[in-house]
Amino acid sequence: MNFSDLGLSKDTVKAIEEVGVKNPTTVQADVIPSVLEGRDIFTIAPQRSGKTYSYVLPLIDMIAKKTVNNVLIVTPDSAQASNVSDCFAVFNKYHPLDDDDDANVIIATPDLILELDAEQKLDLSHIDVLVVDDINLIKKKRQLGNLEKILEKLPSEKQNIVFTNRRSKETQNILDKILQTPAQIKVDKDKEDEADHAQESIPHVSSPKPCFVEPKLDAEALEYVEKFHIFGDKTPRFLLIKGQLKRY
Repeated sequence: MNFSDLGLSKDTVKAIEEVGVKNPTTVQADVIPSVLEGRDIFTIAPQRSGKTYSYVLPLIDMIAKKTVNNVLIVTPDSAQASNVSDCFAVFNKYHPLDDDDDANVIIATPDLILELDAEQKLDLSHIDVLVVDDINLIKKKRQLGNLEKILEKLPSEKQNIVFTNRRSKETQNILDKILQTPAQIKVDKDKEDEADHAQESIPHVSSPKPCFVEPKLDAEALEYVEKFHIFGDKTPRFLLIKGQLKRY
């Protein structure tokens, strides 16, 4: 099975192949078609199994086709938010940019989302797709309460995509509030390093930089922020940093 078989567009598949990824991991093969179908999805998958690509790739196509406009991706920390942002940039490469495009992708931690909402920098009332990545890690960051507050601000009619690395009793109540008869996908723990193995032979995919290396601001991101006034005058720093595509 290849990425074309999963229903992704030629533009997205071209960007995937350019990175060097030839075949989808187990979670990508299971999740991508369900995302494209617009279904609610609850996925239990181990770390480094490829879950980030499994929702970013189909969302890129859905945004390009204008079947969705506003996407909210809630991450446990800014490092994952930065990784998700990088994935959107890399795999959206061959989709034409439209100056009139009103699509918005918000990627942030629960506390930052609430902060920006309180300052009226975000409009959460017209979200088409909610992605929670990963709810168990959000629980570990003690951010479940903030996630619940966010849910109260979102429309009831939307597509909901939730990932977790393990099932937890503490998250069940909030899962019941988010999901509507979801497709349930479970990936075995032995797939934990599947994404790493799929890419470790690719010479041009570099390892993450050491933490002491000063990150460079992304000039292109800065240009878009200034042009479209993204987040007003309080753009999250991680969206402005030029990152590397990591193995997720």
